[in-house]
Amino acid sequence: MNGKKSSQTIQDAHLFSLKKFFGIYEQLSRESFDEIYQAMVEKNWLINNGEQRYSLTTSGMTLLENNPLPQYINGWNFHQITSLFWERLSLLIQVVSNLAFCESRYIPIQKNIDVHNWLKSTLKDITVPRLELGPALYSELNECFKTAKVIDPSLLVFRLTGFQQIGLTPLQVATKLNLDIHNYQVEFTNILHYLIQKIMEEENQLKILPYLIDELIQDDELTLSSRKTQKLLRQGHSPDIIAKLRHLKLSTIEDHLVELALNAADFSIDTYVDRELQHEILEVSRQKASKQLKVIKEKIGAATYFQIRLVLAKHGDR
Repeated sequence: MNGKKSSQTIQDAHLFSLKKFFGIYEQLSRESFDEIYQAMVEKNWLINNGEQRYSLTTSGMTLLENNPLPQYINGWNFHQITSLFWERLSLLIQVVSNLAFCESRYIPIQKNIDVHNWLKSTLKDITVPRLELGPALYSELNECFKTAKVIDPSLLVFRLTGFQQIGLTPLQVATKLNLDIHNYQVEFTNILHYLIQKIMEEENQLKILPYLIDELIQDDELTLSSRKTQKLLRQGHSPDIIAKLRHLKLSTIEDHLVELALNAADFSIDTYVDRELQHEILEVSRQKASKQLKVIKEKIGAATYFQIRLVLAKHGDR
């Protein structure tokens, strides 16, 4: 929830169907996380199975059914742009609000120089007349939220700064709405992700909001380092040679291969794991109802951990 995109976390997110929650709560500390699950154990929502493994109780399952997870969360695709999207949105609203009242003396709510430069460029490109920006921006946001399900826009609106109006902090909004701060943070992210998705869907119908996601959306999910390894593979180099060329450990290159298996549809793992062993690994994973490497390795001694990871990355979701 607050880690970076490494080959290991990428693989785990895929294998355990956690992609939507990837990187959605960077502010979460380990101490807070420990407190949360300990409280869940005390309330009999979770059972501690040892070795940091937990399972839902009947009351925990009932609670989850009655309180659905935020439906617009998309951490896998948006976690790297969420903060920047919010910085752009909040600064745009502050500037447009003050423009509407012909006010030029105010302190920008965001300090990021790149966001300031983005806004200066954007205001030049937007075709809407300056004096009409306020009503136009309000109208677009209002239309976006009209079709939102189970979303409370006030979680975002109370954070906004404008003409003679200072936005509240996350804790202040959570207190005002009688929400747990952690629930608030996740719901706030849910709203931002909803807006990003809505803007992408309605891009041709909107005149202002699409500028917020300009150059933020990436076409693929590969990390930069894995792309470099992919390029060398296509040139015919073996993993051993690539490790030497890039001055990296072989295990790091193997991580990149696992990432390619996860994300590149045209990447074949047959060179590294023969078909029969692939089938055997998948069969053991199915029989044991487990994707834990150690469990599969104990059953198939001939397979390396790297081979097991590759197979689960390529075919583990089947």
